[in-house]
Amino acid sequence: MPTETLDLQRAVEQFLFREARLMDTNDYKGWLELWADEGMYWIPCNADDADPHHNVAIVYENRGQIEDRVWRLSGLHAHAQRPKSRLTRVVSNVEVEAGADGTVVAHSAFVLCEIRKNEAHFWAGRNMHVLERDGDDFRIVLKKVMLTNNDTVMPNMTFIV
Repeated sequence: MPTETLDLQRAVEQFLFREARLMDTNDYKGWLELWADEGMYWIPCNADDADPHHNVAIVYENRGQIEDRVWRLSGLHAHAQRPKSRLTRVVSNVEVEAGADGTVVAHSAFVLCEIRKNEAHFWAGRNMHVLERDGDDFRIVLKKVMLTNNDTVMPNMTFIV
């Protein structure tokens, strides 16, 4: 594998690991800084390829709505997150490919453990990130989270997936 391909793989992995740490530590402002101005955050419901314009989505938010989510979670406004969930996620199986217009597409798998009020919930799924380059770093243009159980009844999920 060419060195530049390995360097890109490593850089994308480090970006995804940093994003996971920011979410797990409730560093919402740091997480928001990872997003491009035109970023979209999408968690499909019932099917991974359900068109969010014609089907219900668990989350389908543009940058302004993501900022609103961060504002709620950063203060005392998210009553369903008092106390805050304690989160730990593992990101793995990262695959990187060239996207359109110089973007990078990253596919990964995750397992997330949430502990809140002495209850544990486990979430698993796949992520697709469309990333644009920003100097030596990246910005998220699209984050699509495909939960394994997106077609079942789910408990409260007000934290960032």
